[in-house]
Amino acid sequence: MAGSLEKSKAGRWLAPGRVNLIGEHTDYNDGFVLPLALPMGVTCTAAVRPDGTVRLRSRQAPRDGVEIALCALAAAGWSELPAWAHYPLGVISEFVRRGHELPGVELELDGDLPMGAGLSSSAALSCAVAIALRDLFAPSVSAAEIIDMARTAENVYVGVPTGILDQSAAMLCTAGHVLFLDVRTRAYEQIPFDLKRFGLSLLVFDTGSSHRLVDGEYARRRAECATAAVELGVPFLRDATAGQVGRLADPVLRRRARHVVSENARVLRVAEKLRGGGDPRQIGPELSAGHASLRDDFEVSAPQLDTAVAAALVAGAYGARMVGGGFGGSMIALVDSGRADGVVRTVRDAFARRRFAVPRSFAVTPAAGARRIE
Repeated sequence: MAGSLEKSKAGRWLAPGRVNLIGEHTDYNDGFVLPLALPMGVTCTAAVRPDGTVRLRSRQAPRDGVEIALCALAAAGWSELPAWAHYPLGVISEFVRRGHELPGVELELDGDLPMGAGLSSSAALSCAVAIALRDLFAPSVSAAEIIDMARTAENVYVGVPTGILDQSAAMLCTAGHVLFLDVRTRAYEQIPFDLKRFGLSLLVFDTGSSHRLVDGEYARRRAECATAAVELGVPFLRDATAGQVGRLADPVLRRRARHVVSENARVLRVAEKLRGGGDPRQIGPELSAGHASLRDDFEVSAPQLDTAVAAALVAGAYGARMVGGGFGGSMIALVDSGRADGVVRTVRDAFARRRFAVPRSFAVTPAAGARRIE
C-alpha cells in the first residue's frame, strides 16, 4: 500500500506538536493560553481515492492499517478499530458531517513527536489530517473551522473533553513567537520569543511517565472546574476572582478554582513581560509558580515531573514547570544556553537516584504552524 500511495500522492502536510509556555487547564475555562509550536510534529501524506474508501496507515503502527467505506463510518464499530485511528477517522467523519464532499482518501501518517509525552501529538495528528482534507477537497475551510473539527474529533470520537489549546497552537503558531490566545474571543497575538538573542535555551524533558488523558482524571478536573463555576455563579472560572474563590466551601473545588484564576493571571503577566521583545529570564518565576499550582492545587503532576522540575531549578534554571494535561508527560526548563548540558546532567542524575527511566531531553525554538510541505 505504501508504494501505491507514494506513486499517486497528492501531497504531504505537517502539523507541529506544542509546549505551553504558561496557561495549563485554562482553555476549557474560557481563559488565556501561551503556547509555542515545536519543530517536531506529525506528517500526513494524502491521495484522493475515487471509490468511496478510506485507507489509513501509520508508520508507528504498520500492522494496524485500516480500510473502511465512507458510508460505513457512521455505523462503524469504533471499539474494534486501533486507538490511533480514532483521531483521523474522527476528523474525516466530522469533515463529512459538515457537508464537505469526500470521494475517498488514502492517508499515510508519520511523525517524530514522542507519543504520550504531553506534547500534543494527538492534536498534531488530527490537524495534519484536517489540513490535508481541506487542501484536497475544501480549500475555503478556515483555520477556525479546522481547529473546531480537530477538537471535535478528540472530544466526540476519542472521548477526551479537551479545550482548543492544542489545536489552536498547531494551526496558528508562527516561528520565533509564542501565541497569546484569548480562548473566549478567539483573538490572538504573536509575541516575540527570541531565545537565541538572549543566550537562552528552552529545554524539554520527556520524563517517560505515563500520560493518558482518556483514563478519566482529565475529565474529572474539567467537571470540577464546571462545578466550581456554578457554585460561584459565573459562566466560567475565567470570570471568577481570587476573593470569590476563597469563599468556596469544598476544599477540592477551592483548589481547582484557585489554580485556574492564578494561572490566567500568570499568562497575562508573562505575555506583558515578553511583548516588545522582553528578556525571557524575567518570566522564570512565573513558570515555577505555575508548576507549584499544578502540583498542589490542580493535583495533576507526577513524581517524575516534580523531580525534573526541582533538579532543573537546583542546576540554575530560571524557571521550570510541567506542561500538558498532566498525570505524567513532559516538563520545560528555561536556562542559559551555556548551562544547558549541566541542567540535563543534573536532571538525569536525580532520575537515576530515584530509579526512574532516563528522561529524553531536547532544546526547542518556536516553529511554524501546520502547513503543506510537499
